[in-house]
Amino acid sequence: MPSRPPGSPGSSWPTVLDFLVVLTGDEPGLRRRIAAGEVVLADGTPVEEGTPYLPGGVVHLYRDLPTEVEVPGEIPVLLRDDECGLLVVDKPPFLATMPRGSHVAQTVVVRLRRELDLPDLTPVHRLDRLTSGVLLLTTRPEARSPYQRMVQAGGLDKTYEALAPVRPNLPLPTTVTNRIVKERGIPQARVEEGDPNAITRVELLGTLGSRGHYRLLPTTGRTHQLRVHLAGLGVPIAGDPLYPVVRDVDPTDLSTPLQLLSRAVTFRDPVNGRLRTVTSRRTLPIPGYAVPAGDADGPASR
Repeated sequence: MPSRPPGSPGSSWPTVLDFLVVLTGDEPGLRRRIAAGEVVLADGTPVEEGTPYLPGGVVHLYRDLPTEVEVPGEIPVLLRDDECGLLVVDKPPFLATMPRGSHVAQTVVVRLRRELDLPDLTPVHRLDRLTSGVLLLTTRPEARSPYQRMVQAGGLDKTYEALAPVRPNLPLPTTVTNRIVKERGIPQARVEEGDPNAITRVELLGTLGSRGHYRLLPTTGRTHQLRVHLAGLGVPIAGDPLYPVVRDVDPTDLSTPLQLLSRAVTFRDPVNGRLRTVTSRRTLPIPGYAVPAGDADGPASR
C-alpha cells in the first residue's frame, strides 16, 4: 500500500479501510465488501475494519461486476480438436468475444470457460459484440501462439454475409480499399487520408425480402471494417446502431441484431497442417430476442 496515494501527499492512515475510503470515496461500499470478506491482503488474509495500514503492503480490492443483461441461448461448438487445442464456435449476436468494459460474464470466453471447464480458453481473433457466426479460440496456452501467428500473417480467410439495402446504381462486385482509424472512446471508426489498411470485396448474392443479401470478403481486419465499408457504399448493414449515424439504443434491448454473419473461415491449421473450413449453422436474417412484459429475469428467445 503506497504511503502517498493521489491527492494525499505525505499522508498516512490508521487502518486499511481509512486508506481505501480516501482512494475510492465509497465508504458504504467498502464496509459492505469488507464485511463480506471480499477485500484481502497479499497473503489472502481478509481485511477487517480495524486492520492497520502498513506502508508498502498490498491489498486486493476487486471492482464490482457490472449489471449485465443475460444473452439467451447456447454457444454451439462447430469444431473441437483437443490434440491441437482448437475450439471453433458459432457466436450469437449481443455476446462480446471477451470481457471488456460493461461486458464481463456475458462474453463468449467467460461463458465457455465455465460451461466447458476450459479455464485457459482464449480467442484467436475477435468478432464485434453485435456480429454473429464463426469464432476461433484456443483451449490451452501453448496452442495460442501458433494460431495467433497464423491470423497475423493473413492465413485466416473469412467469408461474411450481410443484409443491407439494395442500390440499383451500385456496380457490384466491387472492392473497397481505404484507410480506417478507430480511436478508443469514440463509437465510430472513420475513414481518413493515408495509406490503405482496409480492403473488402463486396458481392451481391441476391435478395432476402426487400433487402440485399451480400457476401463480404475482407483481406484485412480493421475494427468495424465491414460496417464502415457498406455504409460508405450507401448500403448500411441492417440493424447497425453506429453507421451511418449513431443511434441511442437501450443496452438491454436485444430485439434488433446486426444482420452481419461470419459465415465461414478457411485456414491451414498451423499445428497439424490440415486445411480446415468451418461454416456457421446460422442463417440470415439473424433473429433477435424479446423481453416479455413484466419479466425480470431477462430476455427470452423469440
